[in-house]
Amino acid sequence: MKNPLPPRRFYPCTETATDAPVLLIDSDAPLRDLHACLRERLNAALEHLNLMACSSLPDFGERDLNNVANTARILVQDVSDVFRVIEHCGFDTPDAA
Repeated sequence: MKNPLPPRRFYPCTETATDAPVLLIDSDAPLRDLHACLRERLNAALEHLNLMACSSLPDFGERDLNNVANTARILVQDVSDVFRVIEHCGFDTPDAA
């Protein structure tokens, strides 16, 4: 009988700029800290997108629009990656209460 692999502690963030993962998510981090990470990034992305929604298009150049969209994409991708780790580890950990 094969022994199951031990659970992974570090999960890579989705990378688009490199071939190998550079940023890792610690699955042993307290759920409260993972949540704080999610909240910070999601709020930053929302503020960033609110700026765009409240601005008129002539105020921005094409490069500005690309930068804003890319920044929001990176932040939302981070949020998605941390959610993936939380879901993989499960919600029934002792610090989840």
